[in-house]
Amino acid sequence: MQSDFQIEKQVQIERTPRVKQIEAVFDLQASEVATFKIKGELPSIDDAWNIGLIVGSSGSGKTTIAKEKYKDLVVDEYQWNNNKSIIDSFPKSVGIKEVGGILSSVGFSSPPSWLKPFSVLSNGEKFRTTMARAIIENKELFVIDEFTSVVDRTVAKIGSSAIEKTIRRRNQKFIALSCHFDIVQWLRPDWIFNTDTQTLTKESLRPRPEVNLKIFRVHRKAWEIFRRYHYLNHDLNKSSKCFVAFWNKIPVAFTAVLSFPHPKRSGWREHRTVCLPDYQGVGIGNTISNYVASLFSASKPYRSTTSNPAMILTRAKSEKWKMTEAQTIASPHTGSGVGFKQDHRPKSSFEYVGLRNFKDAKEFGLI
Repeated sequence: MQSDFQIEKQVQIERTPRVKQIEAVFDLQASEVATFKIKGELPSIDDAWNIGLIVGSSGSGKTTIAKEKYKDLVVDEYQWNNNKSIIDSFPKSVGIKEVGGILSSVGFSSPPSWLKPFSVLSNGEKFRTTMARAIIENKELFVIDEFTSVVDRTVAKIGSSAIEKTIRRRNQKFIALSCHFDIVQWLRPDWIFNTDTQTLTKESLRPRPEVNLKIFRVHRKAWEIFRRYHYLNHDLNKSSKCFVAFWNKIPVAFTAVLSFPHPKRSGWREHRTVCLPDYQGVGIGNTISNYVASLFSASKPYRSTTSNPAMILTRAKSEKWKMTEAQTIASPHTGSGVGFKQDHRPKSSFEYVGLRNFKDAKEFGLI
């Protein structure tokens, strides 16, 4: 069911000497009232949809529609305590596991950065953090004005895709207001209202654009591009075999592998995997990790131990990985937990059991 709307705004103009001068210089018709009109129809809040997009040029009425139709559902700018980490600004009623899960799902999966104040984050990190908070604090419908306006277009597209998946998984409703049409294929809205043409279109869920990666073996010096973004350790073993994934000729992700000599369990071990922050949320890190694992498993078993929450979740659901050890932090109150380590970090270990890529492994000189 759709609901019609018609909005008309009139504002009295004070006829100052400057106003009269501009009218005279540019031969404008004198007017004492500025009038704005827009009409159309929007899907009902009660209809079955998850994502809506109100899009159009600046000044075409997007914010006016939102304030008129959705009022208190429009999310204003949040207050962030610059003396505390962003984690402390999320509702106290929401557990840290859920907060971390939502941050990771919108493409901000760096626990060390969660401990930073909001003011020191990059624009892309601020955008994703704000969206995570809006998703957590608004269980039903919420509206975001100026969606993706303060981030570059790469972050806008990648972030839109990650947010779309999160909204649908949680079965929430979200309306984005934007002057950018380039996010449509990535956000995949169920409906679009174009304020330029004042028309509503229903959208089918088309696949998002492909992220076509090219992966090359590289010198370990490439680690300098990625090192500060690793969630725990900036070091790289000098004997590492290193690979970089490129998207549109831009290096976006890195994986390093070490030989793992052992009398009974010899094989290969994933040493580092990093996806640059602007490209997180569409599976690039897991793609390079899986590809490199398929290369090295062609000769010997390939294993990985990680404490990255997003990677643990993805691998636990994947048919390409078998969890060999699940570890959690013991409770300080009960002493319960499995695999309590001195570094107090939850870790999970996996072995790659997917298809082995003999062809590419041979081309890379690995077998």
